[in-house]
Amino acid sequence: MTSRLRLRRALAATTILIGLTGSADAQGTPLRVPVTVDTLPNGLTLIVHEDRSVPVVTTNIWYHVGSGDERVGRTGFAHLFEHLMFMGSQHAPYPQFDRLLEAAGAGNNGSTTTDRTNYYESGPANALPLMLWLEADRLGWMLETMDGAKVDLQRDVVKNERRQSYENQPYGLAFEQLSAAIYPTGHPYSWTTIGSMADLSAASLDDVKDFFRTYYAPNNATIVVAGDVRADSVRAMVRTMFAEIPRGPTFTRPRVAPFTLRDTVVTLEDRVQLPRLYLAWHGVREFAPDDAALDIAAYILAGARNSRLTKALVQDRPLATSVNAFNASKRLDGDVQIVATARPGVHLDTLQRAIDAELARLAAQGPTAREIRQALNSIEASFLSRLELSSGKADQLNAYYYATGSPDYFQKDLDRYRAVRARDVQRVVRTYLRSGRVTLSVVPQGRTTLAATARATR
Repeated sequence: MTSRLRLRRALAATTILIGLTGSADAQGTPLRVPVTVDTLPNGLTLIVHEDRSVPVVTTNIWYHVGSGDERVGRTGFAHLFEHLMFMGSQHAPYPQFDRLLEAAGAGNNGSTTTDRTNYYESGPANALPLMLWLEADRLGWMLETMDGAKVDLQRDVVKNERRQSYENQPYGLAFEQLSAAIYPTGHPYSWTTIGSMADLSAASLDDVKDFFRTYYAPNNATIVVAGDVRADSVRAMVRTMFAEIPRGPTFTRPRVAPFTLRDTVVTLEDRVQLPRLYLAWHGVREFAPDDAALDIAAYILAGARNSRLTKALVQDRPLATSVNAFNASKRLDGDVQIVATARPGVHLDTLQRAIDAELARLAAQGPTAREIRQALNSIEASFLSRLELSSGKADQLNAYYYATGSPDYFQKDLDRYRAVRARDVQRVVRTYLRSGRVTLSVVPQGRTTLAATARATR
């Protein structure tokens, strides 16, 4: 899942791109990750990035479907299909997909988010024809092999994953509660990626096949090949292997209407030892004008040991064992969250008041120049390790292409963060984090008196 670490990860591209492309210098030459982009007649988009620094290659295919494309009563299909895609296809029956790649020294995996499902393989450069052939086979020739037994098996696997990660995990149901409280009923982000038990149980073989026919089509997919390759050779292979797969139908993507989040207080009892406070606000979609400033605000609040909430709640006063803040902007919409776990004996109202005091101080005074520099340095550095491998670059190229239409968006992404000023952070805190919010308390069973109550003032 969770591949939801978004486009802000591109910000540490500077150092790695200097080393890989020779296209950046100290005088500010724009960063570039050279690519070629081609579209097959059936609609499949191919993006190739040549990097011969090491003899490895990554294929990364994004199907532009996630849990946000589902509908009420039919949730969990995108993630269920991620599992089904590893159950074999006509020319590579289960478990040949994994075995063939392992024999070639390659690995593979997949993930699902609100907005997309991806599948990727990484290995020696000479394994590229195998990687592409396997991906083509399960796109073009998997549906004929899909049967009720496979659906039932993977449905049970997903149900068990839900039990382990949500129902039987301490605090595991919190984000499901938050999603439903932040977003209006029917909003594509009002349910979690894994879906509900009822919807998973109700999914039929025909439902699954219809989902595949709609979304798993060349014209709803983008494949990135990055590594020790030559673009003309890759284009020839992709056309040979994917060209005969027909286009899929046209469909309408969900749209979201503006909404105003009003103060909402929720209490959830769980098998936990310490109460935990979740505060959530309606934010913005990714790449919206305030997106970068909200990322930096989240870092200033809880991104480092010396950040404001960390000092106020964890270091200066023994109120919390941990505190985190993040801006969860996505393709259609977004939210901002602060999560703090109380120390033994601390009431969640106490945590709430301490957090509100820091938010009020940041809204009134704004951040310091040092805080802005530290946030930007950290955001830039966090992406550096991801771009050291072709796998990281391949996924980022796909992410940029889907979000902006330009796979080489590294410099523009960096520019929007470097343009953030203290007044921008102050403004977004005032605009978003001092407005209506969800206050969710997760408390030990039978201890609802520890829950936070509605805030008295802003």
